[in-house]
Amino acid sequence: MHLRRRQIGLAVMVLGALLASVLPAGAVRKPHIVGLGAPKRVPYSKAGDPAGAATGENALKIRPLVVDGAVKEWTTGESHDVTDRSFVVRRGLRLNDALPDDKPLPGDKQSHWVWQRGPWLLVDRVTGHVTPLKLPHYDPGVSQVSWFRDYGAYCGVTASGKSLYAVVAQVAARKPLLAKKLDAFDPAAIAHADPVCGPPEWQREPLRVTFHPAGKDASSYDIVPGSAVLVEDSADEPETAAPAAKTN
Repeated sequence: MHLRRRQIGLAVMVLGALLASVLPAGAVRKPHIVGLGAPKRVPYSKAGDPAGAATGENALKIRPLVVDGAVKEWTTGESHDVTDRSFVVRRGLRLNDALPDDKPLPGDKQSHWVWQRGPWLLVDRVTGHVTPLKLPHYDPGVSQVSWFRDYGAYCGVTASGKSLYAVVAQVAARKPLLAKKLDAFDPAAIAHADPVCGPPEWQREPLRVTFHPAGKDASSYDIVPGSAVLVEDSADEPETAAPAAKTN
């Protein structure tokens, strides 16, 4: 009997050690609550930020990105579900527009703060993790991203600022699926009322995207579909950072 008790005690100790190796001490699996709050309109500064600005636009509609009851970011525009747990949305930036010699107006310490459109964010509803997306050749003054699955299509500008490109990027992929030159790029063009490039249009079968650069004929490209490369972390583990196309 004494030996049997010792065997039971040893089994309990082994089971406890296994559980301790799987779950950290004191760890409680707690679901995160992630969502977008009610929209509101704020003064918008078009100067220095012509990204998608419509003629006569003087206000920007923003929504809070709320994680576990706290505002984590401010967003603008429509969100896009990439998977059943991840979505992308554009960040709304609040910038200090004051010059060194500017002084706040009497009773208004925020008179020189302005709202502008910012980069795109990838949001995981399960972990609550928010990751800025690094889209190749993305230019906030030119690029109007059109989303399909985990693909983002937009007109981009090269680092030299001299060429306008048709770009298809895939979330979490380092290289674009498509990068084709559309035209030479004139930086002065972004000061015009009309956008340099209209929003691209997607077609499912065959998988095709059409770009609409201003003043030129539309250009269409067939995309060779592939598996999603998005890696979604499990909720109870530490978070980690997350071929060709042909012309018609």
